Amino acid sequence: MKLIPFVAAALLLPVALASAAGKHVSRVPAVPANSAEKRVLRIDSLIATRKGGQIVLQAKGAVSTGGWSRARLHLLHSDSRVMTVEFVATPPPPEMTVIDGLVPMTATAMFKGRAESVHVQADANEITSQVLR
Repeated sequence: MKLIPFVAAALLLPVALASAAGKHVSRVPAVPANSAEKRVLRIDSLIATRKGGQIVLQAKGAVSTGGWSRARLHLLHSDSRVMTVEFVATPPPPEMTVIDGLVPMTATAMFKGRAESVHVQADANEITSQVLR
């Protein structure tokens, strides 16, 4: 029973140190499958269609600078009603010189599922669309 205060203190110490430094600590970060990837700035359009037992997604959006690569749609959650996906890409390395302006990005993906709608998240916005037959 005397260990409980020490265990609680050990669990809360990183949060206390981060808050003292002015940082936000999340126990369950929303990190894409590849930690080098980040969400694109915005999503502008989404088309979701069903082909057999698969859902085909076509997304168009933009990033804030040049140099981004490997845009893709990363599945976060899927059930019988809604499929949740994030629109991610690999940002340029910090030492790379890039243009500063909106640059278009596109991604297409196929997922197994029977969801009725698809919800895609970007950094600044999100879009929900019905799955067309």
